[in-house]
Amino acid sequence: MIKTSRTLGRAAVGVLMLSFLTMTWTGYTHADDTTALTDYGKMHVVKSPTCGCCGAWVSLAREEGFEVEVTDTADVTSAKLEGGVPGNMWACHTATIDGYVVEGHVPFEAIRKLLSERPNVKGIAVPGMPYGSPGMGTDPTVRYDVFAFGGEASDNQVYYSVGQ
Repeated sequence: MIKTSRTLGRAAVGVLMLSFLTMTWTGYTHADDTTALTDYGKMHVVKSPTCGCCGAWVSLAREEGFEVEVTDTADVTSAKLEGGVPGNMWACHTATIDGYVVEGHVPFEAIRKLLSERPNVKGIAVPGMPYGSPGMGTDPTVRYDVFAFGGEASDNQVYYSVGQ
């Protein structure tokens, strides 16, 4: 009986050590993957203080490695107008990062693409609030488009597609 307890105790210690090493390695890997995001500076998000989905998107942006500054305001319209977001592309929150406007629940892969490719556009947008977009629930089958606007972007130009 004592031999069994020692064996189980050693196994438990081994599992704990393996878990710790795995978590530590994963954490370092994630940090390495997101260090380049700080080169773009802070992302500034203008949102309503009562919007839960916008808060969820901001939390996800931080988890993705973006440094985020938030301005809560009842007047989100001003940020859209100042950012030159076309009326048909409006969503619930407006962000800016490194000279670009990011409107709505844009997936972070699309933002990374924007920042790395640096197209001559004003920004990108996900109009409305599609279910399954970041901050709007989880749906692995979701399909929607991210549109570019301003600069050399044509009307309704698809910049990035999700789930297609």
